[in-house]
Amino acid sequence: MSAPLILKHVRKSFSTQDGPIDVLEDVTFSLEAGELLAITGESGSGKSTLLHIIGALETFDAGEIRYGDLELSSLSDTERAQFRRSMVGIIFQQYNLVPSLDVLANVRLHARLADREDGDWTRYLLDRLGLETLAGRYPEQLSGGQQQRVAIARTLAAKPGLILADEPTGNLDERSSGTVFELMSGLAEEAGISLIVVTHSNELAGRISRNLHLHAGRVA
Repeated sequence: MSAPLILKHVRKSFSTQDGPIDVLEDVTFSLEAGELLAITGESGSGKSTLLHIIGALETFDAGEIRYGDLELSSLSDTERAQFRRSMVGIIFQQYNLVPSLDVLANVRLHARLADREDGDWTRYLLDRLGLETLAGRYPEQLSGGQQQRVAIARTLAAKPGLILADEPTGNLDERSSGTVFELMSGLAEEAGISLIVVTHSNELAGRISRNLHLHAGRVA
């Protein structure tokens, strides 16, 4: 079930040979349960780092991130892994499909791991994403656009409360990007799942009602 997401004064830096580099500085915003948000910004503005922090893939240096009743900074490594497995779904630019599994098995994978498999919802996703006739094929037999649809279906199938998508259409042509983006955002909205999409495309971001722009690690 989706829950509100609140970030307050989040900061993140990385150590280098030349000293620390501030990547995120005082990032504050909130997201209502079931709300859709697009994050834009130039390369190096901290977009992907912010997404990875929200998804508990990386830690942060200061501030507060709360998802529902959970405060991310207080979670142990085990609890962070459980958060990623049961509450949040992440879609990367790279599809990360399992080569030895066919389309149907790939789509069912995360839902099974989260003990949240719903056969009717899975079949509905396959149909909506144009994958029904491809269910028995393997990733190597699919186009890039088809593989990205499988990755999106796999994440949606587990019914997470929050989906984080990092340049999910970055490897697709403009026409395919628009189609996949619309399907992903539409299905998330239909299921009441909160969605945060990082994209370099202002055109794609404009298809979502709420936008946030990062500049030099700050909300512009």
